[in-house]
Amino acid sequence: MARIAELDPILKAAETCAVDDPAHNGLAAAYASEARSELDEAKKALAHEAHPMMRRAAHLGVAQSHVDAALNLLVWMAPSDDIKAFLPQMVALAEEHFDNSDPRRIRVVQLAQELHQSTSREINPSERAFLAETVSLARRLLQKETLRVRSFVRIVALVTVGLFVAAVGVALVTIKWDDMVPLCFTPETPPTYKVVCPTNSMDVDFPPTISEIRQTTRPQDYLVVEIVGAVAAAIASAAALKRIRGTALPYNVPVVLALLKLPTGALTAPLGLLLMRGGFVPGLSALDSTAQIIGWAIVFGYSQQLFTKLVDDRGQALVDAVRGPTSPPAAPRTESRP
Repeated sequence: MARIAELDPILKAAETCAVDDPAHNGLAAAYASEARSELDEAKKALAHEAHPMMRRAAHLGVAQSHVDAALNLLVWMAPSDDIKAFLPQMVALAEEHFDNSDPRRIRVVQLAQELHQSTSREINPSERAFLAETVSLARRLLQKETLRVRSFVRIVALVTVGLFVAAVGVALVTIKWDDMVPLCFTPETPPTYKVVCPTNSMDVDFPPTISEIRQTTRPQDYLVVEIVGAVAAAIASAAALKRIRGTALPYNVPVVLALLKLPTGALTAPLGLLLMRGGFVPGLSALDSTAQIIGWAIVFGYSQQLFTKLVDDRGQALVDAVRGPTSPPAAPRTESRP
């Protein structure tokens, strides 16, 4: 809204200056009218009564599109001297969003150098059209980079919800059928034997039978392990924040990345214990106390960082790809020209 308020007098100044330019005397008013219409649409998009809060940051992208359209019209209507003042910003946009070998970037740099070397040289209509279209494309590329971040946030949020539902489903199923896939270990401590589960243990005189394992299991076994795994994942999430830089984008990338770790840790904890129970980890297939089981649940819950780190890196890469200012910093001058 502050930028829109700033652009209003800039448009008026540009329209006033263009009156003295014969090449734009008949077009300045039309361009200025369309630019003000775009700014009005941006204001409507940003008005709180015009969109529900559940739309999140979508209205900001819509408003930015209208502001960009007004800026592009400003390039079409501004006098040549003012276009020269905008050139450093145009060159910066081209260098940020086009490859080094892109002919549009090369031409923008060459044109800026030519105009800088010859202060008396005017910008012809074809050059003005080229600059307007190139800068417009650069702004659209910036918008696409921002939309990639938005899409990434939505995907991560959906995956987080799916993992949360899976974790809750596992907890509910194992509460109802606690002996379906028990998280119990049967260490041998001759002359006695033990059945050790996450929340209960029992000594037996002989190698434990299936019925004895069923008697030892408790409905809250999986729930306790999942809670411990989620807490460990929360600690890992807090530790990972040191690598994540803040962003000025209206999308909460660090937040969704942190939330992803919680249901992931809640699932990796019981899955890791099941792998140990199946003898997948040599030498660690016979935990002999509930404390050891909880301890390994913490380890497996924290280990989700091995999987989510790749997502963290991808999210930070997308945020870093959104670069550069999006509007010319200088305002057209209003003084008369000889």
